[in-house]
Amino acid sequence: MTGSSVAPSSDADAPSLTDLDLPAVVGRNLRRLRTSRGHSLERLAKQSGVSRAMLGQIETGKSVPTIALLWKVANALRVPFANLLQAEISRGPAVLRRSDAKLLSSSQGQFTSRALFPFDDNRQVEFYELRIAPLHRETAESHAAGTRENLFVAQGVVEITVGLGKPLTLTEGDAILFDADVPHVYKNLVASEAVLYLVMTYAEGVG
Repeated sequence: MTGSSVAPSSDADAPSLTDLDLPAVVGRNLRRLRTSRGHSLERLAKQSGVSRAMLGQIETGKSVPTIALLWKVANALRVPFANLLQAEISRGPAVLRRSDAKLLSSSQGQFTSRALFPFDDNRQVEFYELRIAPLHRETAESHAAGTRENLFVAQGVVEITVGLGKPLTLTEGDAILFDADVPHVYKNLVASEAVLYLVMTYAEGVG
């Protein structure tokens, strides 16, 4: 999933991802999750397919990973994607300003994702805004077993291919629900930006 944002903002004074450096937040969460599971960098590298050097750079806040890379790490750690982006936020209403958003992207910004929920706790359901550049094709790797995606097309015409299945075309106002624990592809079929809304549901016990 990789214009999107990952930074909630709140009217409270507690820190959010707009106040903290995104690489530092991701690095801190990765190190905490990795060590709590007893994984060395070498072991996590082997399980995720992400090099030890890159994992080290992420943990030290020296690199901002792409959406695809974060998915690999989240799947290897068996945690919801948002756990890697989690910032401590006070309870109560949380306003997520578009102007404060930090985008997660892949393919040189051709595919972007903005979280429409605060990263303040473990959760089984996540809500994102996805933007796909004109005629761009984005391949997503398998998510954790039991993960489901519910996509709604707010703007544009997109093609969704799940696993080895037949490509399915969705136009504005259409929605699709599918098991995302197999590789899947999002493709923008027209020469203008596509905007989608995604509800990601994890199996019980993930995280």
